[in-house]
Amino acid sequence: MRRKDREVTNLEDQLAVLDECKVCRIALRDEQGLYIVPLNFGYQYENGCLTLYFHSAKSGRKINALEKNSAVAFEMDCGHRLMEADEPCRYSYSFASVIGNGTASLVWDGEEKKRALSLLMKHQTGRDFVFDNRMADAVTVFKISVSTFSAKRHAEKEAFGK
Repeated sequence: MRRKDREVTNLEDQLAVLDECKVCRIALRDEQGLYIVPLNFGYQYENGCLTLYFHSAKSGRKINALEKNSAVAFEMDCGHRLMEADEPCRYSYSFASVIGNGTASLVWDGEEKKRALSLLMKHQTGRDFVFDNRMADAVTVFKISVSTFSAKRHAEKEAFGK
């Protein structure tokens, strides 16, 4: 990371950025080339491992790409705010972001699938939901087992001329 002064290194703070973000963009590669898709997500961090969960239609370019190439990159960002200044070159933008890489896989186990959907809904709504087999069977669930990730924050107080 070039701007070390903006790097978020504390795990608790990194997870706080994850909590704030609601959309994750996943970069995939298939025979047509690179493909980026924005998705709502849920996550769990257990035993030093970050896992991101997503739901999807049962077929389409995203699922085909994941089945052929499990290597993915991801990005999410939040906390967007324009920071105005007296001169155009002193304008800036506050944000927080997480980027990383991992391996995607479809979730076939029924219990993990229901747990993943519950995590996704908890992250998006702040509410607890319970899924039955019928609901879980209606969608495809996949996860990214994250191999590396980093977080970054640019807060308003860091703007030029402040």
